[in-house]
Amino acid sequence: MHIRKLFDILPFQLDRYPQTQSLVGKLGNEWISYSTSKSIEWLNQISAGLLNMGVQKGENIAIFSRFGSPEWTALDFGIQQIGGVVVPIHASCNAEELQYILEDASIRFCFIDGEILIQKILPILESSPVQKIFSLQDDTVIPSFKTIYQNIKIDYSETIENIKSQITDDEVATIIYTSGTTGKPKGVMLSHKNLVSNIQSIIPLVPIHFEHRAISFLPMSHIFERMVTYAYMVMGVSVYFVHHLEDISNDLKTIQPHYFTCVPRFLEKVYEQILQESTQRGKVAQKLLSWAINIGEQYRGKNKGSFVYKTQLRIADLLIFRLWRKALGGQVEGIVVGAAATNVQLGQLFSAAGIRIREGYGLTETSPVVAFNRFEPGGMRFGTVGMPVPGVEIKIHEPNESGEGEIWVKGANVMKGYYKLPEQTAAVINLEGWFKTGDVGKIVYKKFLQITDRKKDIFKTSYGKYIAPSELESKLKSSNLIEQCMIIGFRRPYVVALIVPNMWYLKQWCLENNVHWTAPQFMVINQKVEAHFETIIEGINQQLANHKKIKNYHLLHEEWTAENGLLTHTLKTKRAVVEQQYVKEINKLYS
Repeated sequence: MHIRKLFDILPFQLDRYPQTQSLVGKLGNEWISYSTSKSIEWLNQISAGLLNMGVQKGENIAIFSRFGSPEWTALDFGIQQIGGVVVPIHASCNAEELQYILEDASIRFCFIDGEILIQKILPILESSPVQKIFSLQDDTVIPSFKTIYQNIKIDYSETIENIKSQITDDEVATIIYTSGTTGKPKGVMLSHKNLVSNIQSIIPLVPIHFEHRAISFLPMSHIFERMVTYAYMVMGVSVYFVHHLEDISNDLKTIQPHYFTCVPRFLEKVYEQILQESTQRGKVAQKLLSWAINIGEQYRGKNKGSFVYKTQLRIADLLIFRLWRKALGGQVEGIVVGAAATNVQLGQLFSAAGIRIREGYGLTETSPVVAFNRFEPGGMRFGTVGMPVPGVEIKIHEPNESGEGEIWVKGANVMKGYYKLPEQTAAVINLEGWFKTGDVGKIVYKKFLQITDRKKDIFKTSYGKYIAPSELESKLKSSNLIEQCMIIGFRRPYVVALIVPNMWYLKQWCLENNVHWTAPQFMVINQKVEAHFETIIEGINQQLANHKKIKNYHLLHEEWTAENGLLTHTLKTKRAVVEQQYVKEINKLYS
C-alpha cells in the first residue's frame, strides 16, 4: 500500500505496523489508548456523522484547540476523507483574529477543545457564520463531538469509500492561517501532495521505528507538529498526546519517549530547572555542575576532541548528564527543534549529555520542512539548520559578497497558495515555482544552510547603514540574563534595544551580588541591575562595527507572548506591534 493522501496514513499503519497503542491520550490521570484498527473505525464514524450533518466536499471545518489529542487526529482524518478541509485555529489568537478566520473561511462547524476556548468563541458566535459548535471533551457547556455520530440510522460506509476514491492528492487538505508579524492572517492552502511529500522527505532522516514512543505537546495548529505527528504514524510509532505542560515532567518519566519535538524555549526551561535545583544543593554539587556544563559547551560532535576531553566528558556523563537523561524519561534518542533559532551552546550542551538536538528550518508555506540537521555522522552542524531535505531545492537569490541572500525554495512541498489572495500568492511564488521565503541565509561548510535574518526586518539607519537585527539580537541573547530583545533603528541615527531580562537568572545574579530582590517591575529600574546590563552591552559592542553598536537600551519586566499579542503563534516577535506598544520608551532612548 502507498500513501498518496493524508487519510491513507492509518490504513498504511494497519497494513505495515499495526499498533495496540497507536494514539494515546489522557483523561484525568488515566492514559486512554486506541489501537490502529480502533482509530480507523473511529474516524469512519466521524466521517459518517459529518455527512449526516450535511458537510459538503470542499467545505472548511475548524478545529479550535490548544494541543493535539486522539480526538483531534481522528477528527482531522475524518474530515479529510470526505473531502472536507481542516482549518486549525491557534488557541492564542485574539477575538479579532478568531472572528476574521471564521468569516474568511466561511466556517459552519467548529470543534473546540476545552472550556477556556469555548468561552472565547461564545461572544462572537452571533456575528459569525458558525452554525454549530462541538466540544472535543465531554461534560462541557456545549455538545460533545461524539453526538454527531451516535445513533446514525444510515450506513455511510459505501459513500465514504466513493468520496475517498475521488479525492486527488492535489486537492486542499488543510488551510492554516498564519498571523505573520503584520497585517491580517493569511490562509495557507496545503494539499495532500504538499504534506505527503514532506513526510516522505523526513522519514529517511530520523532513525525512528515502530517499537518507539513519541510524545506530542506542541499545538497541532502548527504545521510543524502536525506533519511530524503524521510521520510518527507512518513509521508505526505510538504517539502520546500531553495536554498539560505542568505535568510534563511526570509524563516524560511515565511514557519514556524516544523522540519528541519542541521549541527552543522548552530546552531553555529544562536547563533553567536544572540550574534552579542545583542552587538547593551544596557548593560542591554546584561546582561540579558548573564544571560539567563547561565541558558540555565545548562539545563539537561524537568522537571529536582530545583524549583528555573525552575522558572529562565520560566523567561528566557519569556524575551529571545521566541524571538529565533520566529526567527526560531515560530513553530519549533525539529531540527535533523548530519554530525559532536554538542557542548554539545549549544545543552543544544537551548533545554532550547524550540528548541529540537536531534543528531544522521551514515555513507553513513549505509544509513545513526545508532543511534539517541529520542524525547520521557528519550530517549536522551546530549554528545551522542543516541540509535541504530530499525533494526540496533551495537557492540563495542574488547573494552579496558574503554569500548572503534571500532563500528561495522549490519542491512538491510548496503550498498551493494563499486562500482567496491570488495577488499575494503571485508575489511570493514566481512562474518557475520558486517560493520566496523572505528569510536571508547562506550556505556554509559547502552544504549546510544558515539563517542570518528576515529580509523585511533588515533596515537602514538615518545614516544609510544597513542593520540586520537578528545578528545583534542573537549576540544579546547569548547572555543568560537576556530572555527576549528587539533591535530598533530604522530611519534613526543609531541602534537601541528593548530587553526583557530572564527573571530567574536575574534573581540569582541579585542574590550573588547582594542586590535586594523585590519584584520584576522594580528590578528593571534598579541602578545596580542597569549598570550590569550596561556592562553586558559594552562587551557585545566591542565585537561590533561602529554603526552596529547598541547605543542605548530599555529594560522591560513583562515577557512577550502570543497571548499578549507581541509574538506570533509561531513565537516570532511582532516588531511593529512591540514598537507601537513601547513607543514612549523608544522615543526616550533617542531623546
